[in-house]
Amino acid sequence: MVGKLRINVSSLELQERHRSGLGKIEASLARARLAIKEAGRVQNLTSTYDDPEYVPRGPIYRNANAFHRSYLEMERVFKIYVYEEGEAPLVHYGPCKSIYSTEGSFIHEIEMGNMYRTRDSGEAHVYFLPFSVVEMVKYLFVLNSHDMSPIGDAIADYVHVIANAHPFWNRSLGADHVMLSCHDWGPYTSSFAPNLYNNSIRVLCNANTSEGFIPSKDVSYPEIHLITGELLKGLLGGPSASRRHILAFFAGGLHGQIRHVLMEHWKDKDKDVQVYEHVPKGVDYNSMLKKSKFCLCPSGYEVASPRVVEAIYAECVPVLISDSYVPPFSDVLDWDSFSVQVKVDDIPNIKKILMGISPNQYKRLQRRVKQVQRHFVVNGPPKRFDIFHMTVHSIWLRRLNIRL
Repeated sequence: MVGKLRINVSSLELQERHRSGLGKIEASLARARLAIKEAGRVQNLTSTYDDPEYVPRGPIYRNANAFHRSYLEMERVFKIYVYEEGEAPLVHYGPCKSIYSTEGSFIHEIEMGNMYRTRDSGEAHVYFLPFSVVEMVKYLFVLNSHDMSPIGDAIADYVHVIANAHPFWNRSLGADHVMLSCHDWGPYTSSFAPNLYNNSIRVLCNANTSEGFIPSKDVSYPEIHLITGELLKGLLGGPSASRRHILAFFAGGLHGQIRHVLMEHWKDKDKDVQVYEHVPKGVDYNSMLKKSKFCLCPSGYEVASPRVVEAIYAECVPVLISDSYVPPFSDVLDWDSFSVQVKVDDIPNIKKILMGISPNQYKRLQRRVKQVQRHFVVNGPPKRFDIFHMTVHSIWLRRLNIRL
């Protein structure tokens, strides 16, 4: 009886410590919410907060002051706990040299960095599940089987292990937990763990609202094809508007219905709207981006495309052609201020739409593309306001939406 009593008291003390820690966490979040709300009342195009490195300004932001205050609050208090369960390559590892490179780079930075990561699970605001769907597909998927269940089962098993080893999953039913995937199958395979799919913060390249992506809790993540794992020299930047002589450009495979429609209407049809399935021999793809005023970014098999960030890197105004796609960081960035969004039904009218943008309007769009570029750059190690920090900020905003 004494032994049981000690166990019960110990259990109660542990629960009380968790409740006390959660109370402090929620109090810090409440203060941050209030500070951001007050900052949002300021409608200036330029943030009023001092910052030695960068002061958000201009119409690329929905509210520059609110964003900056939120970012500073995140740097001050946000803590992420990374679960240590699992072994590489399925967990704690991801690709850094492919179309899925942003999945591996984020896992690497969050595991190796110390700005947001905490080793004290009791002080964390969110809990990161460091599995890689790309690696699971590589090692668990049977080629030509069309069966994604081995990946889904592995994710469900990992969540089960976490739920049994720690109190935090069951405390929130996964609402303060984070997964990240740049693979097309990330959204579907997460459904094998229902609370992960319905409650958790899912950071997804395939941010498709018609396939279960919920903008208020999920995060749209940029897809970037890094061939060597880092930005190649000369990739960033491009000429001014006056030195871009091609109206619009696209080159890419026939992946998905939208690209079929684009090819049907524009492939080899117009010298101003240059659309190719393959770049002509002797023509450099990146140089074409830099020669073009607008870069067409149609969805492929899934809604996300690395061409969006490629366009931003080349300072070519991106033209998003998609259904149900939520662009990255759109809770902070006003995409209408630096991109053009064309409905799939308007693909036959692309030239008319783009020709209708005046030279002065175009110069403003391109200037803003150049400004927003810093938020999409991959740095090693990360730099403030870059893609890594902007992704963490998106997670931070979703955690602010949760009250435990």
